[in-house]
Amino acid sequence: MTTTSTKYVYFFGNGKAEGQGTWKDLLGGTGAGLAEMTNAGVPVPPGFTITTEACNKFYENGKKVPEGLDAEMGENLARVEAAVGLKFGDPEKPLLVSVRSGAKFSMPGMMDTVLNLGLNDRSVAGLARMTGNERFAWDAYRRFIQMFGNVVLGIEKSGFEEKLSALKAKRGAKLDTDLSADDLKELVKTYKGLVREKTGREFPAEPTVQLGMSRDAVFNSWHNPRAVTYRRLNDIPANLGTAVNVQAMVFGNLGETSATGVGFTRNPSTGEKEFYGEYLTNAQGEDVVAGIRTPRPIAALGQEMPLVFKQLSEITTRLERHYRDVQDFEFTVQESRLYMLQTRSGKRTARAAMKIATDMVAEGLITKEEAILRVEPNQLDQLLHPILDPRANVKVIATGLPASPGAASGRIVFTPEEAVIRGATEKIILVRNETCPDDIHGMDAAQGILTARGGMTSHAAVVARGMGKCCVVGCEEIQINEEARVFRVNGHEVKEGESITLDGSTGRVILGEVPTIEAPLADEFEVFMRWVDEARRLKVRANADIPRDARVARRFGAEGIGLCRTEHMFFAEDRLPIVQQMILAVDQPSRVAALNKLLPVQREDFIGLFREMSGYPVTIRLLDPPLHEFLPKREELMTEIAVLKATGGDSREILSKEALLNRVESLHEFNPMLGHRGCRLGIVYPEITRMQVTAIVEAACHLGKEGVRVVPEIMIPLVGHVNELRNQKNLVDETAREVMKRAGVTVEYLVGTMIELPRAAVTADQIAEEAEFFSFGTNDLTQTTFGFSRDDAGKFIRHYIDHGILEKDPFQVLDRGGVGQLVAMGVEKGRKTRPKLKIGICGEHGGEPSSVEFCHGVGLDYVSCSPYRVPIARVAAAQASIREKGKTAGSDQR
Repeated sequence: MTTTSTKYVYFFGNGKAEGQGTWKDLLGGTGAGLAEMTNAGVPVPPGFTITTEACNKFYENGKKVPEGLDAEMGENLARVEAAVGLKFGDPEKPLLVSVRSGAKFSMPGMMDTVLNLGLNDRSVAGLARMTGNERFAWDAYRRFIQMFGNVVLGIEKSGFEEKLSALKAKRGAKLDTDLSADDLKELVKTYKGLVREKTGREFPAEPTVQLGMSRDAVFNSWHNPRAVTYRRLNDIPANLGTAVNVQAMVFGNLGETSATGVGFTRNPSTGEKEFYGEYLTNAQGEDVVAGIRTPRPIAALGQEMPLVFKQLSEITTRLERHYRDVQDFEFTVQESRLYMLQTRSGKRTARAAMKIATDMVAEGLITKEEAILRVEPNQLDQLLHPILDPRANVKVIATGLPASPGAASGRIVFTPEEAVIRGATEKIILVRNETCPDDIHGMDAAQGILTARGGMTSHAAVVARGMGKCCVVGCEEIQINEEARVFRVNGHEVKEGESITLDGSTGRVILGEVPTIEAPLADEFEVFMRWVDEARRLKVRANADIPRDARVARRFGAEGIGLCRTEHMFFAEDRLPIVQQMILAVDQPSRVAALNKLLPVQREDFIGLFREMSGYPVTIRLLDPPLHEFLPKREELMTEIAVLKATGGDSREILSKEALLNRVESLHEFNPMLGHRGCRLGIVYPEITRMQVTAIVEAACHLGKEGVRVVPEIMIPLVGHVNELRNQKNLVDETAREVMKRAGVTVEYLVGTMIELPRAAVTADQIAEEAEFFSFGTNDLTQTTFGFSRDDAGKFIRHYIDHGILEKDPFQVLDRGGVGQLVAMGVEKGRKTRPKLKIGICGEHGGEPSSVEFCHGVGLDYVSCSPYRVPIARVAAAQASIREKGKTAGSDQR
């Protein structure tokens, strides 16, 4: 569309609108909807829309409206007056208007509205004479003062409500409608006195002043705290601005032949094709949602006002077919005459979204591609995890980051060891300041994990998502005293053994047990996901370390394993002592002896994984973390030694622990994330690499003899220089040849690397000379690119986002301008050397929809994510492919 920059106001009325339904950027969603309905002949009260450009100019000019806006508003107000035969501010036949917000994307309840604007002491008498209803006129006046006082003048709602409650008590009135016209006159005086008391000024009587102040209040509401929070939660850009809709008032509170209501063309909770909504007779719109009176189901309107109901059904059905999406609408009936006040695409649950999309394809309203674009990928979380029973009463005591969705209740424990013991017989929640790899057994035993520290890609978050465990992290409100086995938060003291509930979808921590319900997968899910798989190019794998996780991943449609973290296999109770024996070995033969004990159990792990993923690739990352993570903490050992000495403990045990302490101290690093880990371990201790490769290839040979197709991909971690990869690849190939020769079986395998250091991305052309595949480890790549510790960044990332330093948390959403450029460079350079180089991503970004879209755009072959995010990644990959092809331009709905 082409418009001049000086036009800020667009009129609608008398069956003709200056705007169009596609102009959401300029007119906002509500304004565009009003224009579209007007042009379609739907009964809409006339009015005009002040554009989002005017809002942005308002902020650019230091909260001053752009030049010419007041004049444009005056011209269009005159057009409204002509359309309805009333005059703004006239004492005999007054025009009243509503002033409503309307951003491009629906933000229900987040910004401000003023109704009945234009009333004063003179025009209220004219309204009473014009309608023949004095009580109605004074009720409209008191509502206007209350809304204007709150929205525009900033007076707390409670101040007005207290005055109203006092008058009702004085008159013995149960409902507002029980108050007489004289009562309402008294209330208006009381309200004006409150305004005078709170602001030091009289209530503004001039309608044009009221209108200008209300317009500016709506502009200001774009940056109120709840709107800012809503935008952050729903990924809505802050620079869009809001439009302002000024519309002639129609009244649902003119008596029993008048009504107001809201509705949906289909059930937004279940997706069923049914007329869904509520209404009230003799009421204004705010009454429907305020809860003062109980609304009636919209079906009852068919008995009460059958002609209106028939017209409403026909109009909303037509609107749904016109927009080809479920509509959320608002209406008012004034003395048996219907008016439509708003229509927009309706918010809906994941289950409803799936059903509505598949039903509309069956009805011929939309294509399969459009149906795919209608479902928000992240919504699928609601379908894949248990959810709290929405009917339950809950007591929220704290809120953290929603790291892994679902819901879990259980008795709290503070150590992984206690989790294993108690988890064998009861449901438990593991509470930690933060988790580390050696907590894995406790995490496995727990129903859910709660940490006081850490971010969305912290250890707890990443592992919990992989396990499909409910997890809340970074809940800094809680103060944990592990020694006393208690945590304190907001005046509550919760002791070990007491029950809490975690809501992993919202981050809520709830006191006591809350019942959960399974979210069963409907038939529509299977149909929809078939369409998704037909549409996408990008493959989707899962990060899985054990056969059980691999099984879940396959059930959710994973096409292989993109990351198997072998270190997690070493933390099992029966294996950890052997790993520690290997670390404590003083020479290579002793290390090899310990590794030989690990070999058969590691081989069995791989057999299980390969069997679950029969025919699909399995990428196995060789040992990555620094060795000290497999040993007890230094402080714990020192305490144990001191206690043993003080109590006359066994001297041999003391010597053993002292030797262990010496080894822990020798392995201590100031910055272990950049220390002796990854390929550096395999280069210094080649026997570790040799053992792991032996286990992988022996497992593949074993299954090969059974006729099971195995596709192992051996990944060397933390490579920064091609010579590191060359060293390890030579060792892998040499070991594999020996194993296959012994077994008499040939297995095809690939050797590649994880690109997780900036130098690796910059020198990807050199590394691709050796690597047969790349997998971008974007968790560490983000960490090393920004210089942020992912476990500590939570302390300042929120501050960065709130103050506009960063738009998103780069550990949650791929940083396209920095990390993304390294990924793109790595892809281009790698394929310049090796054109058919297989490339994927295995960081947590692999399950985040906008990051998946980026991966599609730069030409990756696959993404890999936690098992429970596989369906989300599949949908995001399909949407990226559809948008790229441009099959359904303009059909993407928020």
